[in-house]
Amino acid sequence: MKFIHRQAYQSDLKDQEWKWFKNFLPQPSIVGTRGRPQKWPMREIVNAMLYLLRTGCQWRMLPHDLPPWPTVYYHYRKWRLSGVWEKLNQLLHRQVRQDAGREPTPSAAIVDAQSVKTTLVKGARGFDAGKRVKGRKRHIVVDTLGWLLLVLVTPADVQDKPGGKQLLTQLRQRLDLPRLKLVWADGGYGGQPFADWVRKTFGWVWQVVKRSDDAKGFHVLPRRWVVERTFGWLNNYRRLSKDYEELPASSESLIYLAMSHIMVRRLAKTNHFE
Repeated sequence: MKFIHRQAYQSDLKDQEWKWFKNFLPQPSIVGTRGRPQKWPMREIVNAMLYLLRTGCQWRMLPHDLPPWPTVYYHYRKWRLSGVWEKLNQLLHRQVRQDAGREPTPSAAIVDAQSVKTTLVKGARGFDAGKRVKGRKRHIVVDTLGWLLLVLVTPADVQDKPGGKQLLTQLRQRLDLPRLKLVWADGGYGGQPFADWVRKTFGWVWQVVKRSDDAKGFHVLPRRWVVERTFGWLNNYRRLSKDYEELPASSESLIYLAMSHIMVRRLAKTNHFE
């Protein structure tokens, strides 16, 4: 395995962060004696992914003192196809909740969506007439601490109600959340008919947090500020400032990686953002 000696980037994992990260990553499998041994340390490969995520550069623009971009992209894509990024987020989510003195799974969650522009890269996209944005929409559900449970990326013309139905259906299918009873959202997800659908389908209470009709200017709304803060955390990763990915699944994977990085920094007691 190649020895690495270079000047550190701000996006590099610190020693205490890597101790958490490596425990949840798949280990290289060795079958027999055939095949090339892995040349680059796994930590350097992850550091290269985080460099791309934090700086917003292209794969082919990764610095020469990091592993070659085809090697980095190979591991990123392999782990995306095998569901590693989503699983990593789930495992770290349970750990960071326990570290905060909470139960491993939440009893309440908050849902919201964010429309972002796309670039000239091909792929599914749409026009959000409400936000006047041509691109994609990120539907997320977080716990009451703001930690990501699930993300769904769709074309921006998918409205909040159908997007919310897809998000909640996947949440039930892909995560084990036995304690979940209550979900908060904003008025874009509709009134009583949607709440009745949630109750009949999942047995959860759906509660809309509305802005007062008399309120003027900016106001912090109960519960909804938590999910808005999560979007703010993700904004520190420039690769997520727009949707640069061809596949929505790749967009989801990068969001899971960004949130995993944030949670690792919380567990390691290092600064969240530098």
